[in-house]
Amino acid sequence: MFIFGGFIFGIYEHLPPLDALLASVSTITTIGLYVPNGGNFLTLNRTEATLLILMIIVSVGAGASAVQSTVNSVVNGDMAKGEADKRLIARLKNHVIIYGYTHMGRYVADKLEELGLDYVVISRNPAVYQELINKDIFAVIEHETQPIEALTAAGVEKASMIIVSHADDSDNMLFVLSARKLRPDIRIVTVVHDSSLVGMAKNAGADVVIPASVTVGHLLALSAVTKDIVGVVFSEKIGTKELAEFSIFKASPLIGKGLAEVAKLAVVVGVIRKEQVLQHVFDPDFRLQEGDTLLVLGDPSKLQIIEKEAEAT
Repeated sequence: MFIFGGFIFGIYEHLPPLDALLASVSTITTIGLYVPNGGNFLTLNRTEATLLILMIIVSVGAGASAVQSTVNSVVNGDMAKGEADKRLIARLKNHVIIYGYTHMGRYVADKLEELGLDYVVISRNPAVYQELINKDIFAVIEHETQPIEALTAAGVEKASMIIVSHADDSDNMLFVLSARKLRPDIRIVTVVHDSSLVGMAKNAGADVVIPASVTVGHLLALSAVTKDIVGVVFSEKIGTKELAEFSIFKASPLIGKGLAEVAKLAVVVGVIRKEQVLQHVFDPDFRLQEGDTLLVLGDPSKLQIIEKEAEAT
């Protein structure tokens, strides 16, 4: 159409070939660098006017058709990929279902990926769903709070575990109830952001409930007591315990000793020496060395004593 327009401007406006082509491009693209007949349409040659109208109509129609074709290609491509993913999800076995991908769920997915485990993410956010599809991550979108349909699409009947990590506690509760209804035998782990809902989440059917705010708050508070805290264990049987690691310094009185003294204060999880977890650390002949790292589980007050012993100068 650019060539056709250039022909029109060359014949009726008496423009040189290059100028005529520029005028054609300007008109079709609506840039407006050139106006036929100086802008006086009343005296414009009727044949020229008719040809220009046809040129503009055809050009606009062709452009709209190209845009529509591009959009259809993208949409159809996404739909085809979504259908292919559905078929692949149907073949999964012993996979993990993650509910919620904002913030916490994202880290859960990253870790499962690192561990080489299959997983399917369920999200209520269309933008997040599209992001997952673009990343080639198996995903299912939940429509209008319909967790049962979403769980079915995610292959809950063949899944091994469900991790509920949505930012909204009420949504998490509904999802846990739905999952337990579909699979009474499946293991369900959920997070709650309000610690007062721990009991409610368990009553809903969760096997493990992790109070996110309490966990983070616990770690932050303990960091004021000792710099060596690396984790927290919440257990109904032994209560809340802290996991810590301590490096054995050169002047530590623990050097040359076994683990009996340490075991009086905390549970010894293991010993790391030269980046290797040692075996048989409870052998009577085992002795701690400078540079060893102790991994222990216990109460903060007892851990402080071990910290002073390990780092004594």
